[in-house]
Amino acid sequence: MSQRQAIVAVLLRGDRVLAIRRGPAVARPGYWQPLSGKLEPGETQEQAVVREVREEVGLTVVPLAKVWESETDDHLFRLHWWTARADAGEVVPDPAEVAETRWVTPEEFLTLDPVFDGDREFFERILPGL
Repeated sequence: MSQRQAIVAVLLRGDRVLAIRRGPAVARPGYWQPLSGKLEPGETQEQAVVREVREEVGLTVVPLAKVWESETDDHLFRLHWWTARADAGEVVPDPAEVAETRWVTPEEFLTLDPVFDGDREFFERILPGL
């Protein structure tokens, strides 16, 4: 079976990133992570970033750059990591998908629990070099 494609949107506002806690209607609820979602057929990664962010937290964002690729720990998804600017607007979470949101520094993200190993690797190893 081939891997499905998904994006991870690392939303930047000043020196902070948006962390979400997964809601009750998604797999592995309760985990903290950046926003993420599956690519739809015919959709570019940039379009998926804009759509997923709007659907999950109601923000309009500008994708900046693809900064990393990884895969989920169950190997079902290839993750395309993007940074995006979220300079304005109020976060309005979709309660089914997002239980809680916080604007955190990268250091604060690493204190959240639980987080996925791949997300921890991004915040420890990739983000500091950007």
